This record gives sequence, structure tokens and C-alpha cells, in this order.
Amino acid sequence: MNKHIDEVEITIFDTETTGLEPQTGDRIVEIAGIRFRGKEKLATFSTLVNPQRQISPGAFAVNKISEEMLAGAPLISQVMPKFLEFIAGSCLCSYNASFDLEFLQNELKLLKKDFPQEIIVLDVLKMARRLLPQLERYALWFVAQRLGIKEQQQHRAFSDVEITWEVFSRLKEILTSKGVTDFKNFSNLFTLNPLLLQNINSERIAQIEEAISQALRLKIKYLSSSSAQVTERQVTPKEIKKENNYSYLVGFCSLRNEERSFRIDGILHLEII
Repeated sequence: MNKHIDEVEITIFDTETTGLEPQTGDRIVEIAGIRFRGKEKLATFSTLVNPQRQISPGAFAVNKISEEMLAGAPLISQVMPKFLEFIAGSCLCSYNASFDLEFLQNELKLLKKDFPQEIIVLDVLKMARRLLPQLERYALWFVAQRLGIKEQQQHRAFSDVEITWEVFSRLKEILTSKGVTDFKNFSNLFTLNPLLLQNINSERIAQIEEAISQALRLKIKYLSSSSAQVTERQVTPKEIKKENNYSYLVGFCSLRNEERSFRIDGILHLEII
């Protein structure tokens, strides 16, 4: 049975780093996380990490973490096993998750370890872009401000995690108010896992192709990427097309009385009539 979003344990995490490019040697200097289920905070994690290299002036200007502060901090080889234990069995989540995930994967690679493939990774930035499409910018502090969150971003791992948790909670409320409460749709909309996204989209594409082959109509529940509105529609499917790395259902929409295109990752529910 598909779980409700609030039944799933989620860990929001954040990293501070020596710079922006792990490929050229930048390392993690701080990592933090909050593990929660629904509105219940289950555990927290926070530590500085000795990167065994200098911090760039640009990074220090942002996070104010000095080399003196890191001198007695544990190495990543000591921190990573504890962090992996902390996140085990949960869904991992971050703001601009691709950045933090790239650093996490790089540190694991240096330790000759692989990132756990079973962990679903969600992006709160992706949530903000999808659910607040009219915002003029999407920096964490700006989105938090627009959602009425008063805490100021300090560019330290744990404080940023706390703000991200607040942003996540507000965005989740927006989503549930639209009737989207199941974790399968939630992860399909906001995951960074290409295989998970591919599997869910492939399942829907197979249903659409079946309807096309039998000249049948579809009933869909759809989250618009331009307005963030959820609508129910009946569509006579015509074709599936790919454009800008997205797959689309093209068909005649009875709601608009015209041919329309629907991003397949925005289809929340689909059934053949």
C-alpha cells in the first residue's frame, strides 16, 4: 500500500564546504541533519569536519568557518560512518540537493565507498520551483521569507537545515492542500533519483500507449508546472513526445476543449476510461 507522506521518515541535511567544486579538491567542512516523520523531530546530527586542506576565501566569507575551528574536528573517515547510520532507512532531502549530494558522493568515493542506492533523494528547491512558480528568485532565504519564516539564513549547516525543514513543511502543506498526500506522487515530483523517476514515468507511459492503441480516453489528475494548480481532466491521447529532457502526453483535453501537452511527471493519477 502506498504510504502517506507523513508516514515516511525523512532526513533533511546540509553541508558547508571549502569551495564549490569537489572535482578540483574541495571538501566538506560541516555536515548536519534533522531526521523527522510528519511533524515529529526524531533525531539531529551536526559536526564540523577537518577537510585536511585550506578553505577558500570565498567559502570563508559565506560560512565564517575558519581553519582554527577545524583543527580539532574529526576527519570525514570518522564522520561518514556515523552520518550513514543516521540517515539509514530514511529518505534524504536537501535544498539544491544536487550540490550537497555531489559533495557527499565525492567524500564517499575518496573513502572507496558507494552512496547507498536504495536511498531516495528529494530536492526542496525542486519543490519550491514547482509549487511557487511565480517567485522571481529561489535562494533559500528568499523562499523562506516569502513563506513567512522569520529565521535568518546563517550559512551554517545546522541552521540552514532548520530553515530548510521549515520551508519543506510549508511547501508540504501547500501540496497536501491540493490533495497530494501519497509518498509515491511526492517522490515522483521531487526526486533526484533518475531510476525511480524513470520507473514511475515508464509505468504511466505504458498506460498511455495502451489507451492510444485502443482509442480510449484517459482520466488524469494533473499538477501544472506553470500555475501549480491541480486539476482533473479527461484526455483523448494522441502521442507521447520528448522535449527538453521531459516526456509529454499530447492529446485533446475536454476541460480546455483543445489539444494540450501534459508533462508526464506532473500526472498524479491516471486511469483508462
